[in-house]
Amino acid sequence: MEPMRKDLCPSLSFIEPSRPCGPIWAGRCLEIDSALPMVVIVYDPRFLDHVPSPLHVERPDRLRSIVERLEREGLFHGVEAPPTATIADLRRVHRESYVELVRNLGEGFLDPETAVHRGTFDIAGLAAGGVLLATRSAVRDGHPSIALVRPPGHHAGPDYGGGFCYLNNVAIAAAEQVAAGRRVAILDYDAHHGNGTRDIFAENPAVLYVSTHEYGIYPGTGPAEDTGTGEGRGFTVNIPFTAGCGDASYVAALDSVIEPILGQFRPDVVLVSLGIDAHYRDPLTSLTLSSPGYVDLVERSAAFAGRLCASRFTIALEGGYHLEALSEVIAGVVGGIEGRSIPVALTDVLDDKGRGREAIEATKRAQRDFWNLR
Repeated sequence: MEPMRKDLCPSLSFIEPSRPCGPIWAGRCLEIDSALPMVVIVYDPRFLDHVPSPLHVERPDRLRSIVERLEREGLFHGVEAPPTATIADLRRVHRESYVELVRNLGEGFLDPETAVHRGTFDIAGLAAGGVLLATRSAVRDGHPSIALVRPPGHHAGPDYGGGFCYLNNVAIAAAEQVAAGRRVAILDYDAHHGNGTRDIFAENPAVLYVSTHEYGIYPGTGPAEDTGTGEGRGFTVNIPFTAGCGDASYVAALDSVIEPILGQFRPDVVLVSLGIDAHYRDPLTSLTLSSPGYVDLVERSAAFAGRLCASRFTIALEGGYHLEALSEVIAGVVGGIEGRSIPVALTDVLDDKGRGREAIEATKRAQRDFWNLR
């Protein structure tokens, strides 16, 4: 393991952006290259066929609302249909026994909220294929991509599922890139800790896993002190926010933890597990990101990836259960990366003081033996 890469952090300067940032982010947005191609969107209407139960929050309307908003804004272009991930793809991160369990379980549950029906395995395999395709596209062509997929994946581990997840879409795509000799950074902005992704890569120094999440809610994992295991120590970075953390806390996390570590890790590919459930309108969590805060968070990550790894940058949809927040944030992200400012309505800033600084300092203490963090 290379425990310290202090000399590798590039000199990055923040400049005034060409589009307005959210109030907390003013002056901190990175300019995005206006010559970037349009964002490639990976989507298939078969994702709407997955219905865990009639009143389940992880419902088809999530994707319907996103597609309708993208179409209304003239952003639903360059759409590619995904392949289904192969069994070999799945086995890069999941044990054979677990893959066979999900494939052969016609009706049942992986946990009380993660129902399996006939066809679940096929749709989950299509979602994994969607993130694989989006990542391959970004790596091949050097432009951002977004996989609008469901079911989500970051709670699925080597031999378990749960939390609405069956197969770990992002981990499957990351593992393919690692097999090709590339270093991968995964930025997990879902409000729930991605325990599955963490467990898959905890010992792997070729994958940097960074999670910002509300600590103490499902799945109950992700303390700052968890830095990975074995050769992977230092390559798991948890920022365990508490209820009420929002825009200012995420700015501080980017400034003092995420971007410095990314700069020292020097990834070849950046994948984002994008859940919109850290939004202040989400019904399942108590984080308070605004829509402009979310858009700027992802745009800034995309711009940083542009400088670090030539825009080999892929977004994969995870959670997010308030339809207006979900649809306007995704539209804002796609439009923003393409240089367009998309109007959003949910703009309240409920954290302008940085309530998450204690969590950030705990993360810095846990990571100080591995990274140069001021």
